[in-house]
Amino acid sequence: MSFSGKAAAVWRFYADGFRNMTWGRPLWVLIILKAVILFAILRVFFFKPVLAGQTDEQKSDSVGTELVERAAVE
Repeated sequence: MSFSGKAAAVWRFYADGFRNMTWGRPLWVLIILKAVILFAILRVFFFKPVLAGQTDEQKSDSVGTELVERAAVE
């Protein structure tokens, strides 16, 4: 059996499993929705773009200084 034949067999296995789910679909939808909301909230409130509004030269200077400072601490 070739790689493409094995890949097709695996795909059919999972497709049939998801097709025959009863509680699985709503749970997967809930998991995906929760992950999207979680990452969106984390992105907005905790990971603000530090280098926004800087030129390329300023960005490279900022990154360089951060790397040197972190290396000095370790």
